[in-house]
Amino acid sequence: MDKHTGQRELFESRPAWVEDDLRRGTIATVVMPDGVDRPLDYLVPEGLAAEVEPGRRVLVPLGRGNRERLAYCVAVRSGELPQHPLKTVLGVEDQAPLLSQRMLDLTQWMADRWLARRGEVLEAVLPAGVRSSRRPRAISLYVASGQTPSRRPTPAQTAVLEAATAPTSAEDLARRSGASRAVISRLVRLGLLVEAGTVSASVQRAVRSNDREKIRHDRPETLSEPQAAALEAILDPMRAGRHETIVLFGVTGSGKTEVYLQAVEETLRQGRQAIVLVPEISLTPQTCDRFRARFGSVAVLHSHLTPAERHAQWREIAAGRVGVVVGARSAIFAPAPRLGLVVIDEEHENSFKQATAPRYHARDVAEWIARAEGVPLVLGSATPSLETFSECLAGRWKMCRLADRVGGSQLPPVVTVDLRDRAARSRGSVSPRLAAGIKWALDAGGQVMLLLNRRGFATHVQCRGCGHTARCPQCDLALTLHQPGSRGICHGCGLVTRVPSACPACAAPQLVSRGTGTQRLEDEIRGLFPGARVARMDTDTMRTRGSHERTLDAFRAREIEILVGTQMIAKGLDFPSVMLVGVVHADAALHLADFRAAERTCQLVTQVAGRSGRGSLGGRVVVQTSTPDHPAIVAAAKHDYEAFVRSELPIREALLYPPFGSIVRVVVRSVDERAAADWAGHIADRMRKEAGQPEGSAAAVRVLGPAPAPITRLRDRFRWHLQVQGPDGGSLRELVRRATAGLQTPDNVAWIIDVDPVEML
Repeated sequence: MDKHTGQRELFESRPAWVEDDLRRGTIATVVMPDGVDRPLDYLVPEGLAAEVEPGRRVLVPLGRGNRERLAYCVAVRSGELPQHPLKTVLGVEDQAPLLSQRMLDLTQWMADRWLARRGEVLEAVLPAGVRSSRRPRAISLYVASGQTPSRRPTPAQTAVLEAATAPTSAEDLARRSGASRAVISRLVRLGLLVEAGTVSASVQRAVRSNDREKIRHDRPETLSEPQAAALEAILDPMRAGRHETIVLFGVTGSGKTEVYLQAVEETLRQGRQAIVLVPEISLTPQTCDRFRARFGSVAVLHSHLTPAERHAQWREIAAGRVGVVVGARSAIFAPAPRLGLVVIDEEHENSFKQATAPRYHARDVAEWIARAEGVPLVLGSATPSLETFSECLAGRWKMCRLADRVGGSQLPPVVTVDLRDRAARSRGSVSPRLAAGIKWALDAGGQVMLLLNRRGFATHVQCRGCGHTARCPQCDLALTLHQPGSRGICHGCGLVTRVPSACPACAAPQLVSRGTGTQRLEDEIRGLFPGARVARMDTDTMRTRGSHERTLDAFRAREIEILVGTQMIAKGLDFPSVMLVGVVHADAALHLADFRAAERTCQLVTQVAGRSGRGSLGGRVVVQTSTPDHPAIVAAAKHDYEAFVRSELPIREALLYPPFGSIVRVVVRSVDERAAADWAGHIADRMRKEAGQPEGSAAAVRVLGPAPAPITRLRDRFRWHLQVQGPDGGSLRELVRRATAGLQTPDNVAWIIDVDPVEML
């Protein structure tokens, strides 16, 4: 072989290090928002290697047609490539990561904890406005130019110029000066007003909300002894930089909010941020007002914000420019970079559990985040959930009791009206005893709150002749009568139809409305007390933006004397002038097919009773019930929630219900009832086989069902359900995961898994 041949062979052969280099590269693991359950690997081209990182979204080809899909990058690694070829990342969507590594770890934990698809969890954690990068519209700010006008300004123009000493929006200039927008436009054209920058609409709205008349919530000079002990229990782990869960079990009016406020003060003093969760949007304005009065700017996150507003708040929080975040359930995902404290007020509320996939519970998510960040978690309630009570009894969480109201006021006496007694009843919904109590409160210059947890005018419309009841054609529910317009509305699917004047079954014109909702109660109260100013607060009247704030502000200003409402008036609200609280039908949810029905009833009655007697005028509570001897009613009437806990826990333990066991509920839906029943039976058989449980046998893990759901048909779908119970939640979830792996769902069937459900209907 000559030297030329050797040289040619040298260049034609491929050295081992070249082969190794070709088999190595950067691989991105991505999760699809929908459609694909498992994570997928993609090759990262060299040109994108600097941009592809966990927490960003990337464009990738999917399927045989290589359709472009947006996916979440959850991991990046460099190393040896697999034998099979990988598809390549096409591009990067985000300029910076939307999720930190801590939040990515959280989404994986949530997917495992609630047996959810990780893509669903990622979509839930990031608000839609953040995912779409939707920014709020810009609003121009104007300021007086200082030019000398060529002619004398009109009084309206003078008022505007006097209000424009600092950059102000046209809307605020009109509001402050009382002038029209046309006057402002005229001044701009004359050069007397000039543009001085812009501000986002959401920031402008936040400034305006900060300008609202705030609730006076002055810092007390001293705390009560139980308050001081509770505060120290929070500050001790905070100063030590360790996680601890502290439960404030305090009667209504015991000053839990002041403990929260002073704990947040210390958090801000340390240069850190606090997240405060409340269960209802109706509580958000009052809570925000209290925190703004103490701390100034507060970020607010709840479902009534537009996507652009939520995005703006998200950016302010992530930049660390806001120290306090207040909001409903999803606010727990606020991207606070310096988190120092998490507070959940009214922690027992069911609204902290997400009703749609992923079906997470904010309390459990908060516990994970607080533990991961090494910060205290504070849970406050006058009626803690039995799960929370159990954690405290086991010594895993610390309970601080606040047994007395601050300021020396007493818990109001509770009068129970037995509706089984004919003398206690009246033709309407208001018993003579309750009517007398309302009159007593109004005559004394006080206010009244009436709770009825049923909206609408009447619960159903029935034929007096044949007994036919108007029902929803799509659901197994009676139509609720709403006025005006004699509209029959299904509270399951939202169907609206006009109630006929004659019975569709027998054609007799004898249709009558039965049962009472908040609309009928409002009408009845107006008839009994024609001079009183009455308002109603339920989801029918609170649909428009700002309606919660307007109604509660009017009640606080005593422009409303009697407030009728559903459970949204029962929790957390503080009105010192309320002298009477009436619970019109305390049994409304007591006998539902749900093991938590008694717990919820006791909590609701206890909470609404606590709205009374907070001021110097004192107060009373009237509870109308047909089951006055039920432990839930008795405990609520005595303001003794612990008595109910002592009676309920042994029942839960005997039945292996939470907190002594875990439950996974499976709900199957189909337009074909037989298909729903068959598929539910198939899943139940797989569960039993996986658990090694022959049908009907006793075992540590129990598979109950399948059976028709309590509301068997909803939105034109038949519903069957089954539940799996076991003493250990982790083992139970693993069993369900194995039993449902690889299931090929029929085309006409849909089904969901709900881990630790809070409602069983």
